[in-house]
Amino acid sequence: MSPSKANAYIDSTLGYFAPRMVNALGLPGNTVGIQNNIIDVNVYMYPNPAINNITITTDKNILSKVGYLYRTTAVYGSGKFGLADRFRIKNRKEIYGPFRLEMMLVYLIRQFTFDQVNHIAKCNNPRKSVELDKDICRNLGIGNSTGLGMAPFIINHPTLLNNWILARETALKKIREIKEVKISDSKNFFKCLKKSIKNITSWHTDSEFQQKKIKELLNNLNKFILFLEKEFNFDQDYPFNAIYLWSENNLCDESIEYIVSMMMEPYDDIITPLINQMSSEEEKYFNIPTSKTVNDLKNILENKYTNILKIDFSKKKNNQNFWFISKNKLEPRVANRYIEDGSNLEEPLAIARDIKKLYERLSNQKNILLIGKFLIENNDLRHIVRRAFLIEKFPYSEIQDNTIGSNLMPIDMLRLKLSFFGALKFDPKSDKWLRICMFQGAPLPTELKNIDDQWIYNSLN
Repeated sequence: MSPSKANAYIDSTLGYFAPRMVNALGLPGNTVGIQNNIIDVNVYMYPNPAINNITITTDKNILSKVGYLYRTTAVYGSGKFGLADRFRIKNRKEIYGPFRLEMMLVYLIRQFTFDQVNHIAKCNNPRKSVELDKDICRNLGIGNSTGLGMAPFIINHPTLLNNWILARETALKKIREIKEVKISDSKNFFKCLKKSIKNITSWHTDSEFQQKKIKELLNNLNKFILFLEKEFNFDQDYPFNAIYLWSENNLCDESIEYIVSMMMEPYDDIITPLINQMSSEEEKYFNIPTSKTVNDLKNILENKYTNILKIDFSKKKNNQNFWFISKNKLEPRVANRYIEDGSNLEEPLAIARDIKKLYERLSNQKNILLIGKFLIENNDLRHIVRRAFLIEKFPYSEIQDNTIGSNLMPIDMLRLKLSFFGALKFDPKSDKWLRICMFQGAPLPTELKNIDDQWIYNSLN
């Protein structure tokens, strides 16, 4: 048995044995007994006294604050936990968009949570049980805990990331180019904006980091609404372009992204055609154009990675972290290379560092040297050469930041991906994992025939 495995067994044994020994001998720290914790959660029980059955109720606001009954995991990746690999289903037209099947599964799991509550109640008291109120169900979503696995995903799928961001940028561009906005569209935009405020005021988190963001977002949006009511006129040419420019000059990044989302609400005709452009057949772009020259590649790096080439990786702060796969759970993890062992097992996710390394090696080569010949002597950089040629065709395929620096904030990468899933109520538990809520306020399966596309603003939260 290895030392690490032996220590794990010892820890488990002591964790079980030590407190029981303390209790048996009556030593200080005895844990026997009941500790009364008074928690104000507005839970009511009746009748009192009771003969055999009691009813327990709680305030709807408590349920709304949490936002869900269950949390899920591992619903974002094909091929996990029984989900079919994507190649088996990717050509089906109804689910061609990325993650459409997985999101349908999340929606169905949400309904399962209600069904299970009703089933348990009926089993406990077949005659007197009642089903969960439909309004309560509708106002509950499905929770999810998400960790570091999502960060490598967006690094490892550059063309998919590009297509997601490109869809967003294309939609924004087309909306900003609308010269005359219909009265119905401007009213729809303003209605959604005002109704969405309650999604912010009901956004609860213990994270001080996120609390500051929420407070700033709310203040900014109130400022924006006042601007629309007192100063802005939709009768002008290109009004949404004017709104966007004003937002960039007066609001924080969080608020700008929020307003862009609101701008898209009236324009299904612009958004819907973009869905089929968000997938990516990544294997088509795997080959490296070996007939290109060192000069061609250097030009790409200088034009597309300008800020990354300025990073000095000889400084510890810029080379502090490394990514690895945990042995126990086979999941991505990140660690400080100057404190923890294991950097020899580093995953190739330090794109910025490798781009800089590639540029330095190219600088020592003749400009006319073919990439194929360069790779013969520099095969360790093959993965980064491939990425560099990708960005020439896919401008949004790269995270233009240092993913191993001391300022690394992995939850920003998680939030980027989750935002495309329609995730709400981001609740960071550290800089490496967070909780979210999806489908809160969504219609129930029996209501899908008369769906309101803007259901997200109609929840009771």
